[in-house]
Amino acid sequence: MCLFIETLRIEDGKVWHAPLHDRRLNDTRRAFFGLVPDLHVTDYLRPEAYTERTRCRLTYARDVVCVEYFSYRVRPVHRLQLVVRDDLDYRYKRADRRVLDEAFAFRGQADDVLIVRHGLLTDTSIANIALWDGCEWHTPARPLLEGTQRRHLLDTGQIKETDIPAASLGSYRHIRLFNALVPFGEVELPVSQVLY
Repeated sequence: MCLFIETLRIEDGKVWHAPLHDRRLNDTRRAFFGLVPDLHVTDYLRPEAYTERTRCRLTYARDVVCVEYFSYRVRPVHRLQLVVRDDLDYRYKRADRRVLDEAFAFRGQADDVLIVRHGLLTDTSIANIALWDGCEWHTPARPLLEGTQRRHLLDTGQIKETDIPAASLGSYRHIRLFNALVPFGEVELPVSQVLY
C-alpha cells in the first residue's frame, strides 16, 4: 500500500496552517483513491499537550494510519550543493522518501542539496526555497513539493512564483529555506554558499 504523510508544526498548543494540510491531504487522497470524504487533520491530533515546537507526522492512505509526535530542532544549513535530478518526482508527500535520500547522498561537504530539474531550481531535500533579488523573494514555480508554508507565503504575498534557472542563481543575493516546521526567515544564507 502506498502511504503518504503530512508533517505538521505544533507549538504553544496549536496546529499551524491546519486548513492547508487538510487541502493537500485530501487532494492526495482523491488523486489516489477517487471520491472520498474529506478528512481534517485536527480531528486526529492532540496539540494542547505540546508547548515547544513539535513535529507531528500523520501517516495516511485512504484513511489515517497513525499519528506520531517528535521534539524538533531546526537543522543548521550553511552550504548547499546543487544536484541535477531530472527524473525526481515528489509531487505527493510520500512516506517513502528514498528518492530524496538518494539526492541528499550527493551533498558532499554541504549540509543539504538544492535540486535542479530540467535546468530549473526546485527544493532542498527537506524544504522549499525562496531567493532574494534585492527587491522581492522568488520561489520556484515548479517545486518538487508544494509545501503548506509555501502556499501560505504565496497567499499572503510574501513571495512570488517564477521559474528560476540554475544558471541565474548569481543574480540573487540570499536564499531562504522553509517548510511546515521552519518559518520563513529562520534559515537564510548567502547565495555564495550554494556550491556547483
